[in-house]
Amino acid sequence: MLVSVPTTTPDRPASDPAGAGSVHEPRADAAVVFDRVSLAFDDHVVLRDVSFRIPAGEMRILLGNSGAGKSVLLKLILGLLRPDAGAIYVHGQRIDTMAERDLLRVRAGIGMLFQENALFDSLTVDENVGYRLYEESDMPRKAVRARVEEVLTFVGLRPLIDAMPATLSGGERRRVGIARAVASRPALLLFDDPTTGLDPIIATTVDHEIIKLRDLQHATSLVVTHQIRDAFYIATHTAVQHDGQVTILTADDRKAVQTAFIVLHEGGIRFQGSAGELLASRDRYVRDFLFRTLPPW
Repeated sequence: MLVSVPTTTPDRPASDPAGAGSVHEPRADAAVVFDRVSLAFDDHVVLRDVSFRIPAGEMRILLGNSGAGKSVLLKLILGLLRPDAGAIYVHGQRIDTMAERDLLRVRAGIGMLFQENALFDSLTVDENVGYRLYEESDMPRKAVRARVEEVLTFVGLRPLIDAMPATLSGGERRRVGIARAVASRPALLLFDDPTTGLDPIIATTVDHEIIKLRDLQHATSLVVTHQIRDAFYIATHTAVQHDGQVTILTADDRKAVQTAFIVLHEGGIRFQGSAGELLASRDRYVRDFLFRTLPPW
């Protein structure tokens, strides 16, 4: 028997503007809009009446237990799956009814970091990072190489440009994946469990790259993660640049609210709001989910 998911929580209604829980049409400043999206595989309901908005230049962090629908949501944004009901917009274009040839153009504007890194082991770091530009654009190879050098410098890996993936550490491979995701200057970045499998110190270096992309490159992004520690670290820190030096600092309240959390549970959105609001939530499921282990995780 299917269990109904409440459309409100004790602390924040799903239609609250900060969460944009009820969306009737795309707005020009929205990079991603889900409007009452539902999807089921046979009798298994994966998403039910899901609505949210990601404003351009902001970040959303998606949390939830395994099987809550997080990875399915990413596939819907990429147009790899189509919903049974509702509408999905990416940069103002409705994609759930879009023809495959047009979806290819939309996907070209999306950068994706997979959990498994998915690097080509037979290609150098340069060839991996610049793959889309080398193979799918008419940019001169010299210009692509310059762009690869630029993004590798951004993630602190310029000296490894000619290295092979097999010689890299897990954290370096993950940062190469980030460099590849941003090399073509996509308008939207999707991160699928970017720190899973990394030890806390190396995971923090990956967190820093995601923070830098949000705050220095003003990238719109959706981060799917099981790592609560990393989620809160990203949400509560900011990157500032002075005289070419980048520093990661604790974010003030004004900056912190630009990164909101979405918690999925049993196919629906259980919570939307800032890190502070999430920690203060009185919703029983949310508290159980967050505090099954003690902070700071």
